[in-house]
Amino acid sequence: MDELFQVDMDEFLPLRDVVFNTLRKAILTGQLKPGERLMEVHLANPLGVSRTPIREAIRKLELEGLVIMIPRRGAEVARITEKSLKDVLEVRRALDALSVELACDRIVEADLERLREACRNFEQVAKEADASVIAKADVALHDIIVEATGNRRLQQLVNNLSEQMYRYRFVYIQEESRHDNLVAEHREIYESIVSRDKERASAAAKLHIDNQEKAIVRQIRMENEGRKFI
Repeated sequence: MDELFQVDMDEFLPLRDVVFNTLRKAILTGQLKPGERLMEVHLANPLGVSRTPIREAIRKLELEGLVIMIPRRGAEVARITEKSLKDVLEVRRALDALSVELACDRIVEADLERLREACRNFEQVAKEADASVIAKADVALHDIIVEATGNRRLQQLVNNLSEQMYRYRFVYIQEESRHDNLVAEHREIYESIVSRDKERASAAAKLHIDNQEKAIVRQIRMENEGRKFI
């Protein structure tokens, strides 16, 4: 627990925001598991803070949909539901398809080189077991594509969705058997952009999201079945 909640004390942030960021990161990366109870005293001790900033952080996490309040039980980490997953990925699928299509028309050689290096880097880190490193490399790769569109409004939309996407992405990436598929999907997206083939790029981007959705939905259903027998 002490190692899990290493707090990065930012002198420019109020304590409640530092605590909020720490707990939020723990939820997004799966360190705090879906359905796990958030007991103020148990969180306050390892963080070295009083219960007040913990309580304030939990309220903010509830507003973001990362925490839910259960009557007579208290706060717990919100579970990933099929509905929430599909709502987010439906939007992200459309945005990613648009991004690669625009990138096919607008990407410059310097960004193509950055994208090629990002693909190589992802392929390299995918051989490692650290899901957080892999997720970071995945985000960096997709950010290059969105930046290459030159559309700042599109970048804002993708960024606004990125935090919610991160939780689903992290769940997907944790399974090592999926890493080879991710490498191949990224390579297909890259090659289609290099060839300026918008139809191929769009199809590759959509397949990339569809595969994530199918895998996570299977996992959600398996977990739901498992809870029936508890």
